[in-house]
Amino acid sequence: MGGLILVGACSQAGGDGDASAGAAEPPMAGADLGGPFTLQNADGETVTNQDFAGQYRLVYFGYTFCPDVCPVDVQRMGKAYAELKQSDPELAARLQPIFITIDPERDTPQVAQEFADNFGPGILGLSGTPEQIETAALAYRVYYSKGDARDDGFYLMDHSAYIYLMDENGEPVNFYDRGQTPAQMAADIRKWMTS
Repeated sequence: MGGLILVGACSQAGGDGDASAGAAEPPMAGADLGGPFTLQNADGETVTNQDFAGQYRLVYFGYTFCPDVCPVDVQRMGKAYAELKQSDPELAARLQPIFITIDPERDTPQVAQEFADNFGPGILGLSGTPEQIETAALAYRVYYSKGDARDDGFYLMDHSAYIYLMDENGEPVNFYDRGQTPAQMAADIRKWMTS
């Protein structure tokens, strides 16, 4: 039910990634999204939302065993970030793309980072305990559910799939789904980071 409410709220908020919209206020301004989390990076270090204070961030929740959606979405995030790095390195230096796993059973922090590295340098892969992942997912209103395991133990995860743009204070700015190209995402991110 919560996932349905979020989708409805996001649809009303805008979220179309149209850089020409010229809105004075971000599409997700005031949305109850984001918040405290405590996770781990590939070096075993604790990472919290406070570590990104003063930085914009792109946040995506997924999992490394995902056969289709997650690789495409993280690739789009990586390409948008790469485009910003090429066109405006100073702006890109103020942006941190983050991949957070929803499958801590299989995705250790090292596995999450290896997955993120496949889609370009600079994407941070994070994992944690099931409780830590649940806390982070709840803060971002992310739906996820473990599917039934096959006889060999393999399973899929069902989850919502949005890339969230958060501002330097951790407040939601916009979201991106598969309706935007990396170039459109980069243009929209640039618009909000420079407005």
